[in-house]
Amino acid sequence: MPTAAWTLADWLAWQEQLHPKSIELGLERVRSVALRLGLLPARAVTLTIAGTNGKGSSSTLAAAICREAGYRTGLYTSPHLQRYNERVMIDGVPASDAQLCRAFAAIEQARAATPLTYFEFGTLAALWLFREADVQVQVLEVGLGGRLDAVNIVDPDAALITNIGLDHTDWLGADRESIGREKAGILRPGRPAVLVERHPPESVLQIAQDLGVPLLRLGRDYDFAPRDGAWRWRGPAGALDDLPPPALPGAMQLQNASGVLALLETLRERLPVAPAAVAAALRALRLPGRLQRLGACLLDVGHNAEAAEVLAEHLQSLRPRGRVLLVLGMLADKPVEAFARLLQPQVSRAFLGGLPGPRGLDAHALQARLRSLGMDTEACRDIPEALRRALAQAAPEDLVVVTGSFITVAAALDVLHE
Repeated sequence: MPTAAWTLADWLAWQEQLHPKSIELGLERVRSVALRLGLLPARAVTLTIAGTNGKGSSSTLAAAICREAGYRTGLYTSPHLQRYNERVMIDGVPASDAQLCRAFAAIEQARAATPLTYFEFGTLAALWLFREADVQVQVLEVGLGGRLDAVNIVDPDAALITNIGLDHTDWLGADRESIGREKAGILRPGRPAVLVERHPPESVLQIAQDLGVPLLRLGRDYDFAPRDGAWRWRGPAGALDDLPPPALPGAMQLQNASGVLALLETLRERLPVAPAAVAAALRALRLPGRLQRLGACLLDVGHNAEAAEVLAEHLQSLRPRGRVLLVLGMLADKPVEAFARLLQPQVSRAFLGGLPGPRGLDAHALQARLRSLGMDTEACRDIPEALRRALAQAAPEDLVVVTGSFITVAAALDVLHE
């Protein structure tokens, strides 16, 4: 049982063993513990962000703008890349081990016999620390789906749904309409919401209509346009001109940033934000593992077909002078073949690394799934070995692309930081 001497590593290892399932969707258990902790209803203005891709960058930008505007801000995201502490940020600073352990101890005392998953513990810890820090704004990124995700115990003051693609189909449904229905579970009657897709699933639009949600849609209620190294955003209350582009690379970042500005627009009376705060946050936007360039390497945590499309477009825009060498590691429940097929036209050779855990594909299993594509592959024991082989074979003009999973990029970053 937990003791006062436990480290953060002790708590996390124990949480992984506590519940028989790593994922158990549903809100009753986690809501009951949140109520015992006095976390509901939330005192802070709450922005909830769901979607398939773009959640992390949108959440990070929303929190950064609020922080630049002078609001004490909490940001909860998942999964983490290298340290668990990355999941809980207060005014841009990751929670310390001591803070997280204190939160976990409070949750353990309050939960009694109620079983909680690893993710539910983390969600409650973020909400507990945000309340303890008396944040004025909390930005909550949905982990999986929306309707039954632990984040959804909090009623958002405004919600944002990024793009909707085919991911986690075993949990959320086999098509965009089914997945959209789950994502739309974060919407609340009469509370504003923003859609980042120009053509969202009909299921999302229907749920919004049924709930009477004031909806802002890209291309109808707000929009953006690039202009000579800057960009312009327009919304219901006016426009912002000559905005700096987001510091994160990728063509989708303008669309994601446009959705974030629309989200904040819906709360302009409660949460006014000056244009200078928007510009400062855009210039400073950083998110490791998202089309991140480190020397000869380009690292991206993408793991579904939509993310592969974005990565492929980015590679085309870079026009590398030499070869593209791919370091790939993926989980078994991801669309491995579709992901690799989208990158194949630009890849000269792929170095495959095995991923740990019951969901991880070893390199030879990954190689077997890619065999039908005719891709030139080399199976390696793990990601560090795959990366070292790729770097050893890379000429000065070559580009080494590391992708397929958060786990893949985290392992590569460990090697690159040595």
